[in-house]
Amino acid sequence: MDSKILVFQTCGFHFLLFLHAAYGDMSYSFPEEMKRGSVIGNMAKDLGLDTGALSNRRARIDTDGTDKRYCDINLNNGELTVADRIDREGLCGEKASCILKHELVLENPLELHRISFHIKDINDNSPQFKEAFINLEIRESAVKGARFVIEEAHDADVGENSVQQYSLKKNDNFVLSVDGNTIELVLEKELDREKQQEINLLLTALDGGSPQRSGTVVIHVTVLDANDNAPVFSQAVYKASLPENSPVDTVVVTVSATDADEGVNGDVTYEFGHVTEDVKKIFSIDRKVGEIRVVGAVDYETTTSMVPRSADVGYLVTKVVAVDVDSGQNVWLSYKLQKAKDRALFEVGLQNGEIRTIRQVTDKDAVKQRLTVIVEDNGQPFRSATVVVNVAVADSFPEVLSEFTDFTHDKEYNDNLTFYLVLALAVVSVLFITCLVVIISVKIYRWRQSRILYHSNLPVIPYYPPRYSDTLGTGTLQHVYNYEVCRTTDSRKSDCKFGRAGSQNVLKMDPTSTGTMQRIQSEKNILDEPDSPLEVRKL
Repeated sequence: MDSKILVFQTCGFHFLLFLHAAYGDMSYSFPEEMKRGSVIGNMAKDLGLDTGALSNRRARIDTDGTDKRYCDINLNNGELTVADRIDREGLCGEKASCILKHELVLENPLELHRISFHIKDINDNSPQFKEAFINLEIRESAVKGARFVIEEAHDADVGENSVQQYSLKKNDNFVLSVDGNTIELVLEKELDREKQQEINLLLTALDGGSPQRSGTVVIHVTVLDANDNAPVFSQAVYKASLPENSPVDTVVVTVSATDADEGVNGDVTYEFGHVTEDVKKIFSIDRKVGEIRVVGAVDYETTTSMVPRSADVGYLVTKVVAVDVDSGQNVWLSYKLQKAKDRALFEVGLQNGEIRTIRQVTDKDAVKQRLTVIVEDNGQPFRSATVVVNVAVADSFPEVLSEFTDFTHDKEYNDNLTFYLVLALAVVSVLFITCLVVIISVKIYRWRQSRILYHSNLPVIPYYPPRYSDTLGTGTLQHVYNYEVCRTTDSRKSDCKFGRAGSQNVLKMDPTSTGTMQRIQSEKNILDEPDSPLEVRKL
């Protein structure tokens, strides 16, 4: 042990002070928040001293600078103990290491020992976000994949006891991305304010301690409106009738539309679309309320749209306009003429929907023309809609007046006519098939009966009327009697041949037979003399 001699001279007196160098540094490590009186270590054993020797010496622990004294020494046994509560975060904050420096002073002889106390962290703090709620405003037009930074959570603990991971409660629109200390919400599904105006997300931060601690924050997402909806009319078609010569400022009809957007994006104004200047001279529409009023003279004879027979090739009849509320390539519309009374007279512009003549109108063309136009979008699968356009081909209004007024009844008339035609056809078909089946059935039945009878082996049994002669030989026939004979229906030739003795026909009956008549003599078939009487004599 090194020593130094210091000589002090005061008032003529000399003092000798022997100072011994410190024994080197000693280091102890223990966790924070240990109870008062908890043993940290044993100085006597560490210094190699007898515990009894310390009890005869004076000792004290001094702090380094202004630090509070957190440790004591028991001179009876040399143990270092906790003197006060030690909060690592309060002493050192979020530093990676926390070291307290004390000095042990022993007297008789004087000794100095530097002691370092390493305070270990325990997981006694939970991750915390700066605020309990985070308000986030995102416009609904944000594209998929858009990222939104969220402030990270803090944990007063260090090492594994600090924040180690984040998790986001499952939802339909967002996923979580963590890169180091950068926390981001990633838009996975596009937002729709009209369906969901607010979204609440729960973000959780977790540390790696045991037991594991966590902290949460609610992210309140407000979906801001974008002008992604078109106005929609309350009716697809508005119908109104107006007498001619109606006074100016007469309200013809009021149209109404709504927009699902909010604020200025949802404000609706009205105006005419593709109409001719002549129409604009007669009618006007209020931009705010949608009232269509009369502003000019209404003349029935001059306001009808007609195609004159003098129209040249390319004459613009009218224009069909369709609107698709989708976006992108899905709103690319194409127009086609699906059905027409005379396809050689009209065509429809593929992109602009203009209906024009493709040849010179002649006197042979029908006055009333009906066109069906189909419009298709460019989506997959594509969607379509159709519209019927009625066109009058005439040079003057009186020429088309009667047929023009029937335009509105054509569909109903055609539908009724089609129904009755189909019904009549069905009835006739059913009757025809029924009759055919009956006739065939009767023919088959008769044919089967004829076949059965033709091949029959049934015997021919004579029929005896009430007047008959004795067949046992006890009497004689005095007179000639007429008899009727029954034969099978399938006999083409009679099995009975009648003999004639002189002018008489003789029929021989065999008593031993079963009743079948036998032929004796056949000079002539009974069919040869259908009118001659049949004579039977007893033999």
